[in-house]
Amino acid sequence: MGWFRSQFIDIIEWLDDSSDTIVWRFEHYNNEIKNGAKLTVRQGQVAVFVNEGQIADVFQPGMYTLNTANLPILSSLKGWKYGFNSPFKAEVYFVNTKNFTDQKWGTKNPIMMRDPELGAIRLRAFGTYAFKVIEPETLMKEIVSTDAHFTVEEISNQLRNIIITRFADVVASERIPLLDLATHYDNISESLRRIVSPEFNQYGLEITKLLVENISLPQEVEAILDKKTSMNLMQGNLQQFTQFQAANSIEQAAQNPSGFAGMGMGFAVGQMMANQITGQFSTPQGAPTPPPIPPTVQFFVALHGQQSGPYSLEVLSNMAKQGTINGQTLVWKQGMSNWTPAHQVPDLTPIFASVPPPLPHQ
Repeated sequence: MGWFRSQFIDIIEWLDDSSDTIVWRFEHYNNEIKNGAKLTVRQGQVAVFVNEGQIADVFQPGMYTLNTANLPILSSLKGWKYGFNSPFKAEVYFVNTKNFTDQKWGTKNPIMMRDPELGAIRLRAFGTYAFKVIEPETLMKEIVSTDAHFTVEEISNQLRNIIITRFADVVASERIPLLDLATHYDNISESLRRIVSPEFNQYGLEITKLLVENISLPQEVEAILDKKTSMNLMQGNLQQFTQFQAANSIEQAAQNPSGFAGMGMGFAVGQMMANQITGQFSTPQGAPTPPPIPPTVQFFVALHGQQSGPYSLEVLSNMAKQGTINGQTLVWKQGMSNWTPAHQVPDLTPIFASVPPPLPHQ
């Protein structure tokens, strides 16, 4: 009789000592559950009874004495119209409803994107997320089936692929320049969580937290950006850059085995480099600044009853020497109110003073 009684299960519970088990089947092999058995469902758990492949009753956290009153679906499936007093067979699955935190996601290969400033680029990204079970029945039907020990590892790849696929859509839709992405991680994280939530819900899961920790470029592209930043720094404050170079020379000289002589030589070289660079790219303090070049004066000339020009003073001087114009020739420039004889214009007086008079008649 002792052996016979041992075949009947009278206490059903699950003490979870793992950190990654989502669903665990209560193992009683061919044993039958005793009528009036005690069921204990602890906080963060849900117990699901399955009869011949069909989900029957679901128990939330609490302590239960199993009978037809709290097994209505199973009673219907078993045909217990007037209650039962004998043991019965049923599979019992415990579902862990806690938050599974610190789950990693990241791109295995770079994602091709189009940046508004840099054009076509390849991005890598990674971060963390957390999820929990909100619909045990859906999870059992869609994913677990008859798996006796279902863990996070068995579904993590699928969840990561969902996040990575939707990440590219979110970054493209946000239209944030690559160089500004770091200041928008919170917005991108929340938008990504909101977009992937419906797909998690299809498995009976809820994504409770999603974080974008880093978005990066390939190393060769980052190296080019670093060089560009260095160039901008040099152009922005050359004096500080040369001082930095001199300091580096001193530090390197101090590591030279020749000792203080090496330090002196390194300091001299660094100082010389600083002076040369500063002399090439900057103007010495106190040097006079030359005045601006004066504008060229030009005149229009009245020749044969028609306006001609404008001509520079050099051209007018040649015309006077050739006899094309003389002191009575009418001229005008911007700022003059009327056409005026050339010999009355102060700018043209030196021209006619240097022209010899006509030869006398013989």
